[in-house]
Amino acid sequence: MMHSVERRDIILVVDDSPETLSLLTDALEASGATVLVAVEGANALALVDRITPDVILLDAVMPGMDGFETCRRLKRNKAVAHVPVIFMTGLSETEQIVKGLEAGGVDYVTKPISPDELIARIRVHLANARQTHSARAALDAAGRFLLSATREGRVLWSTPQATALLSAITSSLPGDSLMLPEAVRLWLTARRGEGAGSEAAAIDLPVTMPVPGTVRRLRLSYVGQIGPEELLLRILDDQSVPPEQVLRAKLNLTVREAEVLMWLARGKANRDIGEILGLSPRTVNKHLEQIYAKIGVENRAAATALAVTALAPR
Repeated sequence: MMHSVERRDIILVVDDSPETLSLLTDALEASGATVLVAVEGANALALVDRITPDVILLDAVMPGMDGFETCRRLKRNKAVAHVPVIFMTGLSETEQIVKGLEAGGVDYVTKPISPDELIARIRVHLANARQTHSARAALDAAGRFLLSATREGRVLWSTPQATALLSAITSSLPGDSLMLPEAVRLWLTARRGEGAGSEAAAIDLPVTMPVPGTVRRLRLSYVGQIGPEELLLRILDDQSVPPEQVLRAKLNLTVREAEVLMWLARGKANRDIGEILGLSPRTVNKHLEQIYAKIGVENRAAATALAVTALAPR
């Protein structure tokens, strides 16, 4: 199994006030969160394309794109539509509060902000969002990655999520049908007509397939037989790839850069990383500079957040 990486809550703060950013960054980091900042709506929209935060704190009134429009655009992005947005505003008029909620916000706090109150609200919304996400994940595991195929390996139907994974390992047939790789076909054929014992073994013995040109592997497992020649299968990403290989492939890093970033994501200081990898602190700094440039981030917190996101089970 993939090595576990300690997961810190990622909070994106969007505000054009340096004083507010400083206050919230200090308070939230002291509470154990990783804080990302954006000084305008456009920056926030660009940032969430690379890193998915757990909560977004959004100033309602900013020059250019205001918080309400920023929120509406965030909610149109499927990758972050589920992320709770808490508005920060100095406005007490009811219509402005309603406008924020109508734009997709789940809550609001008024300035001057009380960090303790804000952190308490964040914890409530994190718990609610995680409960919802867990239900969705359970649904995914239960049915969103299913396909049916003949024993000869021809895919009869598949869910959209399964189709996205299958596209990496299948070949096309006339009529837009897909054919599973030979190794999978042999795996299916080996389970032909040997009774209940064979069916039980099929459940316990999934087959894994490498994705050409990557370090990813896909795992197919037998679910059951739904017709004389129709088998129900589940396909998932296999999570047994070492984390440094995942980072190298997903973020286009060298082997050494991926190792440095992996230990950074585990909360290690530069000196510790140097001792683990046999590098001088100066060399570690050089690698970090190259990593920041390659993955398009400005600082250690953003690099850590991006690494943890890349390593999270899909």
